[in-house]
Amino acid sequence: MSTANSYLSVAGISIDVVYKDIKNLHISVYPPVGRVRIAAPKRLDEDAIRLAVVQRLPWIKKQREQLRGADRQTQRRMISGETHYVWGERLRLDASRHGRARVGLAGKTLWLTTPADYDENQRWAVLDRWYRTQLKDAVPPLLDKWQPIVGREAAAVVVRRMKTKWGTCQVVSRSIWLNPELAKKNPRCLEYIVVHELTHLIERTHNERFIELMDLHMPDWRARRDELNAAPLAEEQWGPHG
Repeated sequence: MSTANSYLSVAGISIDVVYKDIKNLHISVYPPVGRVRIAAPKRLDEDAIRLAVVQRLPWIKKQREQLRGADRQTQRRMISGETHYVWGERLRLDASRHGRARVGLAGKTLWLTTPADYDENQRWAVLDRWYRTQLKDAVPPLLDKWQPIVGREAAAVVVRRMKTKWGTCQVVSRSIWLNPELAKKNPRCLEYIVVHELTHLIERTHNERFIELMDLHMPDWRARRDELNAAPLAEEQWGPHG
């Protein structure tokens, strides 16, 4: 029978841990999103569990790739006809217009207008700045909603590209960093990350207290986390968060 639960993040992978009256540790990877769950003997501490995960990382990653590989996007070349995502919606890129650099939405079309002499990297930079602006505009209402609920306030929010995290919390400076890739995901996912990082201002680690706080404030946080991890990936491998 389960007696306690905890949550770990190892190599960018979110792991649910359940302690049981068993002799050996068991690692499972579940469809459809590659959720990792560990059933661990009560006697094992967090360091021992982390070591076991590290030793099984190649197997875990292989299982997750098999489950999630179908949703990986190919490399974007910033040309008309490509698929891009905005707040979880799949849109078709139209980069046929030339003029002042700007981005716009119309129905299921994502319009990218750039000077005629812009190359692929310059077009990508225009779209990247637009995603960052989208994210920055979406955060203040979420902070207004959740800071009073969680009971902590972030001193600053920074949008920064990170290779292995959706978000992170700098506890000393009370600043929250958010990955601009979040602007491509369902808004529910950004809300989950904001609450997650605000909760870290109370509890730094993913221990039992952290889970209790997340359960209290956002009972469906696990579903939102899984939704985020199941969303189509860019060519880069974006890990969950820390």
